[in-house]
Amino acid sequence: MTVQNKTKKKPDNSLLDIVVNVIAPVMILSYMSKEEGKFWHLGPVNAMAIALILPLAFGIWHFIKHKKLNLFSCVGLFAILLTGLITIYLFYNEASRAHVGIIFGIKEAVQPLVIGSLFLITHKMSAPLLNTFLYNDALFDVKRIEKSVKEKETKPDYQSLLWKCSLIMFGSFCVSAVANLALSLYFFQDLAADADNWKVLYNGIVGKITGWGFLVIGAPFFLVMAFILYFMLNGLKKITGLATDEILVGR
Repeated sequence: MTVQNKTKKKPDNSLLDIVVNVIAPVMILSYMSKEEGKFWHLGPVNAMAIALILPLAFGIWHFIKHKKLNLFSCVGLFAILLTGLITIYLFYNEASRAHVGIIFGIKEAVQPLVIGSLFLITHKMSAPLLNTFLYNDALFDVKRIEKSVKEKETKPDYQSLLWKCSLIMFGSFCVSAVANLALSLYFFQDLAADADNWKVLYNGIVGKITGWGFLVIGAPFFLVMAFILYFMLNGLKKITGLATDEILVGR
């Protein structure tokens, strides 16, 4: 008799992700951007560099450790690269500073639009993005559900339900894109392009957008996820005839 030892993979530490990708950059941009005063005042260029390098280094370390590159890492690294390029452009091109709000806002809107579009693009692929976010073996008994769908011959209804959930996810990311753009326009509206400490003010605003974006956009997103879970669960119960405890994986 052979006993197989299955080692469970430790789940990613969400708190660490938030600290490295949100809290730390906000603190660095807010408190280290000044030119002089305290020993931690490194100047706007150095502070921005550290704020960008920290999550970038964390993403590389995560890839090396887990030997995989997921969608969120790719999009996050892309966002970091864009922020760095836009910052360099704005810091050394004075004419562009008058449009800093719209430039940074477009960058902030691109990220959720890319992710949202992938829900639709990957819907009929072997690994739909909806499965990564929600409909996966960690939460749903997918094999039992699909077996019941096959037995009851309700595959069209099943596919329609998953498509509707993907559309809702796409819509939520579109709302996030608009909210990101609005936040950028709001926070950058009072930034004078000819201010003596323009770079310091710019870093502070980027920090605010990062922090407020996480609160203003992150919280509603979790509500949308809860709604989709409720919507999907009710739909699956009707399609499969299974009970809630048969659809969801037991804990």
